[in-house]
Amino acid sequence: MRAWQVVHHGEPVDALRLVDVAPPDPAPTEVRVRVGAAALGLPDVLMCRGSYPLTPMLPFTPGQEVAGIVTCAGAQSGIPIGTRVMAVTSFFAGHGGFAEETLAAAHSTFPVPGEMSDAEAAGFFIAYHTAWVALVQRGRLQPGERLLVLGAGGGTGAAAVSLGRALGAQVIAAAGGADKGAYCRSLGAHAVIDQPAELLAQAVFTATGGHGVDLIFDPVGGAVSTAAVQCLANEGRLLVVGFASGEWVTISLLDAVMRNYSVVGVMGAGRDHARDTAAHAELLRLYREGLIRTAPTRTAPFDQLPTALQAVADRKSLGRIVVVP
Repeated sequence: MRAWQVVHHGEPVDALRLVDVAPPDPAPTEVRVRVGAAALGLPDVLMCRGSYPLTPMLPFTPGQEVAGIVTCAGAQSGIPIGTRVMAVTSFFAGHGGFAEETLAAAHSTFPVPGEMSDAEAAGFFIAYHTAWVALVQRGRLQPGERLLVLGAGGGTGAAAVSLGRALGAQVIAAAGGADKGAYCRSLGAHAVIDQPAELLAQAVFTATGGHGVDLIFDPVGGAVSTAAVQCLANEGRLLVVGFASGEWVTISLLDAVMRNYSVVGVMGAGRDHARDTAAHAELLRLYREGLIRTAPTRTAPFDQLPTALQAVADRKSLGRIVVVP
């Protein structure tokens, strides 16, 4: 089968090589999936660079997230051959989704509804489950609360905009550029802010009539996130999701005490499978009712994967990009 492998660390266009390898054999609790579509994400970029915590030994196939058909099932997987699934792959063992077939643990595979295409399903699980954990389980978002989403034009940020709107929040999207602003509005953002870090908090206060926001969804970190904290309202919650900027948000504990806000860590992976299954069912309900949107913004052919992933690395991507073998 064809697979893109990282043969040395570097930028995606330099690090990836197309090779021919044997299809991997699943462990007893894994399944092998014929990839119908694979989503591209920042962790895949970081794995190419060798800076992601779960980067495998060279050479390896990256690609965290796929949708496709189960072609081989481990004896203890409990998943029948022929089942259509979306999955987080066994990328940490070198068997990622940038291949014609990949491996995934049974507890990391979930059903795909018939009305959802592979391209939609490939980018659904990580983004929406992360948004669900952040907004519902950790942030306790209530209808009518004001939600600021940083990095709203990216995959996870876009999911938070869409889910926040579906849950009844007043959503403010922070995104740079007219295209990303229009995209966030199409997802349901009530307001879009395109301002440098030093002007962000004041722009949020203006958009909220001086109130500030009750929650900040932060997958960005760095200077933007540190500045955004200043617009948290009393009893607000900062949801620390990631550090796409390369740095975590900087927090003053004295400031958190004096202004009475909470800093809440969000980890979307490695939780209880039963809880994940229940969240997945609720997210699919919202999808079927048309309350959340999951269509990729770009579909690229398999042969163009390094170029497409480089667009993610260069922050030129909008929403989710998927590739089709």
